[in-house]
Amino acid sequence: MFVLLSHLRRVRREIAAPPPAVRGSLALRHLDGGSCNGCEHELTATANPFYDLSQYGLGVVASPRHADVLLVTGTVTTRMHGALCATYDAMPEPRLVAALGNCALGLGVLGMPEEFGPPLAQILPVDLRIPGCPPSPAAIAAALIDAIEQRRARP
Repeated sequence: MFVLLSHLRRVRREIAAPPPAVRGSLALRHLDGGSCNGCEHELTATANPFYDLSQYGLGVVASPRHADVLLVTGTVTTRMHGALCATYDAMPEPRLVAALGNCALGLGVLGMPEEFGPPLAQILPVDLRIPGCPPSPAAIAAALIDAIEQRRARP
């Protein structure tokens, strides 16, 4: 491992790769409230080499106890309401909530209304809104990078 890191450091010096413009990190906990998986596909695309959100310190974590941001996709259904609240309560302060996609924002939802809970903003305080159906990986990346700056600005 040491040899690989040394080689990587040497290659970066040779090509004079600039450091990332944004400094900081955020641990994301993704929760699917009941979506069509369109937003999940676009979120997964942000990890590919073109967008590479890990270079900005953004990564998805498995436990809400390690998360800085709760990233919610899909309409919050009545069956996911409890899991959403439990996940939010398990997160340490300070925490951000991001609504990813029109369904999480409560816009233009298709399906049976009796299965839907209220929009995410009526359940939790939403700090970051990423509209789109589904939002592009570029829009997701830009919003999450802005969230690093937003978190850094908080006292």
